[in-house]
Amino acid sequence: MSEKEKKQQEQTEVQEQPTELELLKVELENAKKQAEEYKDKWMRNVAEFDNYKKRNANQWSEAYNEGIASVIKKILPVGDNLDWALTIGLDEKTEEGIKNIRRKFDDTLQSMEIEEINPIGQVFDPQIAEAVMQVPAEEGEQPDTVKQVFQKGYRKKDKIIRYATVSVVK
Repeated sequence: MSEKEKKQQEQTEVQEQPTELELLKVELENAKKQAEEYKDKWMRNVAEFDNYKKRNANQWSEAYNEGIASVIKKILPVGDNLDWALTIGLDEKTEEGIKNIRRKFDDTLQSMEIEEINPIGQVFDPQIAEAVMQVPAEEGEQPDTVKQVFQKGYRKKDKIIRYATVSVVK
């Protein structure tokens, strides 16, 4: 092979080999693609973690409210007994003392956002009351209305803690 042919072959080989600049450009493109993939994965993980925190917060809130409802349900008979005590004809001082205790009981429930369900005179709603008795309609009474409450109902926002026990007009 002549000297001229060797130079031509070397030039061809040099031209066929990528330059360092071209290699760096390819490496840079690969690094950009990889960085974009990592960014996408990171953003997905951030969104997933935010959803997890929201779900967890809702579960804790529901568990807390269930716990409150459970405790309130257990102390409601105390209020029922106080109401019953006021109906039996006590001396004036005892009755006043029981009324004060009942007021404190009601204030405590109110401070916990527990409200009483008193459906007297309203159309019977099975979502808030349980009918245990039907009574004949008297003059001026509408059918399917609540005539009497035997046991008060209570709720916290939309959650019923105890359904009111009522009689309904036929």
